[in-house]
Amino acid sequence: MTTLGLVVAEFNRPITEQMEQEALEAATAAGAEVHETVHVPGAYDAPLAADRLARLDDVDAVVVIGTVITGDTDHDQVITDATAQRLSDVSLERDTPVTLGVTGPGMSAAEARERVENAATAVDGALDLVDELPDPSSAVDSHQ
Repeated sequence: MTTLGLVVAEFNRPITEQMEQEALEAATAAGAEVHETVHVPGAYDAPLAADRLARLDDVDAVVVIGTVITGDTDHDQVITDATAQRLSDVSLERDTPVTLGVTGPGMSAAEARERVENAATAVDGALDLVDELPDPSSAVDSHQ
């Protein structure tokens, strides 16, 4: 059974609570287990939590969910760009799939509510990566 770590950003909580429920339902439907859920203040805070979960031997992949809603400035763009980059870094540095289920930037609250299913898509992506990526422990060193 594949085990997942789940990071949930609490900023815009009514929407992210729905996203968390979607993620949990998707994991259960796929026969996966959510080993641990970490709630963080906002999407920008997710990379550290994802890194900690990716370090756990019991976690095969990490799913990060949240939503960044647009305001009067470009802050939403800055937050989502930084979050996506650092989550990608965590995935590569820990050799563990980390999927981005953070919606935004450029969305209104109504648009964000319409995209809560992106959390399930992030779970599906994590499970697909676990299934498709070769196990690094089974790699043979060709230089021996």
